[in-house]
Amino acid sequence: MPARPAGIFVSGVPLSHLFSEFTLTAPRGPLTLANRAIVAPMCQYSAENGEATDWHLAHWTNMLNSGTAMFIIEATAVVPEGRITPLCLGLWDDATAAALQDKLHRARKLAPKVPVCIQLAHAGRKASSAVPWQGGQLLPLEQGGWPTVGPSAIPHLSQETAPHELDAQGLERIKQAFAKAAQRAEAMGIEAIELHGAHGYLLHQFLSPIANHRTDAYGGNFDNRTRFPMEVFEAVRAVFKGSLGMRISASDWVDNGWTPEETADFSLRLKLAGADFVHISSGGVAAQQKIAIGPDYQVPFAKLVKQKTGMPTITVGLITEPQQAEDILARGDADLIAMARAFLYKPRWVWEAAAALNGKVQASPQYWRCMPREAQGIFESVHMGQR
Repeated sequence: MPARPAGIFVSGVPLSHLFSEFTLTAPRGPLTLANRAIVAPMCQYSAENGEATDWHLAHWTNMLNSGTAMFIIEATAVVPEGRITPLCLGLWDDATAAALQDKLHRARKLAPKVPVCIQLAHAGRKASSAVPWQGGQLLPLEQGGWPTVGPSAIPHLSQETAPHELDAQGLERIKQAFAKAAQRAEAMGIEAIELHGAHGYLLHQFLSPIANHRTDAYGGNFDNRTRFPMEVFEAVRAVFKGSLGMRISASDWVDNGWTPEETADFSLRLKLAGADFVHISSGGVAAQQKIAIGPDYQVPFAKLVKQKTGMPTITVGLITEPQQAEDILARGDADLIAMARAFLYKPRWVWEAAAALNGKVQASPQYWRCMPREAQGIFESVHMGQR
């Protein structure tokens, strides 16, 4: 569904692109989003043995009450050794599935109806890390770490222990783990899945010539480097009937790395294989990366992918102001706006954006009375009375 052209008014009030609906396709039927603002996946480092905890219940309830069009659950490991840290969320067995389902079900009961997406992930050589507030570095075995795996026996940092190069059996096991996690997500009513192919984690490691030095069918040229991520996508597509996409780092930000043009070509292959969206980020695979960071710095990547593929495209990265998001959509550079830290800092960012852009949001009735005078009209279907 294309963005509305700029300059359209109804009854003298400009129509907001950010607060227009957008529909994602899916085998089970269309998924309509109430607006274009999405909560990006944000690791909370608060799980216990991969199981969601009360922190997740509180955080998810907060995000589901934010006015977002869709909430993406953090990077969720499909096998224990695929976690970024020992405190990362998982979905690899009955226990992790039960904990996730319980917390999600309870959170959804405490918020307006909002589509939920889950990011399924394997960290590859960037697994077994300390949590960020404890330094974020590779954990040795004696400190609770574990051996890591990757496309090649090349460490992320030169001083680190090299990962084990995955063989055919290991590749198949991980592929099936992604598919099994997707089936568990489907069973608990999650509407969408995002496969994590960005930020230097396993699928990105296969895509990037920086991390992938294989000489078999899974390394070397573009066709080979994209082979395993495509196999994982196809395995998930075969079992999941909701909206399915992938997050991709569009650039490694180093010479001779993965490029924006390759990202567009890979996205087109995903589209032909049944992808319903792509989420375009960048970086994370190379310690020597030099990112030209600033507002909208990743938007050109999303624009390129959208132009070349015509598929629903999410942009992300230092988008913090309502008018900034509105302008991106008005230009047609992306279809959806994802934010992470902005939502942590301002959980009601969408409410403020609605007030600024004449938009409407759904809110729990317990919050209807909070509206300041300048934002009296942002909530839909408000009915208040008192004797």
